[in-house]
Amino acid sequence: MDLELVNFDNPVDVRTFEKGRFELYRVGPTTIGRATYEPGWKWSEHIGPSTGESSCQVEHVGLVLSGQAVAKMDDGREVVMRAGDFFYVPPGHDSWVVGDRPYVSLHILGSEDYAAS
Repeated sequence: MDLELVNFDNPVDVRTFEKGRFELYRVGPTTIGRATYEPGWKWSEHIGPSTGESSCQVEHVGLVLSGQAVAKMDDGREVVMRAGDFFYVPPGHDSWVVGDRPYVSLHILGSEDYAAS
């Protein structure tokens, strides 16, 4: 493996859906994602139907860059994720943007299969 730089302007894949997009970056042996969701975005409405799942079954580890979103587990537990928060969200959850600002986060784990058609 060689020394490598990857710029946000050059994703290897962009997955778009209503009220959002998910950009993929390959950095060395790792795939990282950047999620950008507009106000009103909700996983169960804007991604879930295309997966056939009632809740997201992808495990996520990441960092919130801006905005706010809720992660709500199937058992009812929920947290609000804000800029500066690192997060771990296990499979079996819904998520939605809170407020009137876009939500942007980096995904260190769970990027490869997220929002894949």
